Amino acid sequence: MGENGREDLFRRMEREAERRAHDKEGAERPFDIIDAARGKPTGPDATAPDLTFRGYVETHDRVPAFEGRDGQPYTVDIGAEETGDPGRPWVAFLIFVRWAATGAGIMGHVESGDVAWGMTEDEARMAALDLTLFELKAELDAAIRRREEELEN
Repeated sequence: MGENGREDLFRRMEREAERRAHDKEGAERPFDIIDAARGKPTGPDATAPDLTFRGYVETHDRVPAFEGRDGQPYTVDIGAEETGDPGRPWVAFLIFVRWAATGAGIMGHVESGDVAWGMTEDEARMAALDLTLFELKAELDAAIRRREEELEN
């Protein structure tokens, strides 16, 4: 999913959250789901720290798992590599490990495109941890779609 598609999805979700917030009695300001997903305060008790990669791991003590668009189970990890670009020397990407339906073994993997950058490997990895679970899922489905297209050709 391209950057514009993700932004449209997030804006639709934000509008829905705002609509719901206004339906509640005493809502002082709209709930900002994007800020909440990134762990930024948006009002009393409005943060959702486990909606980011970092927050999910900190809250649940494991990496997030998803069902991909292909119906298969995946977990996610972060990879990083040097770019050769002095302005952005390190890039982070996501590695989605596909598991057997029973969870008994690894059946393969797909990789995202570049999702974060940094001056060091650690900076790039830390920046990737700020992605929301919605962004992770969008990257997983895009990676699966690319693999499906490659297999068709």
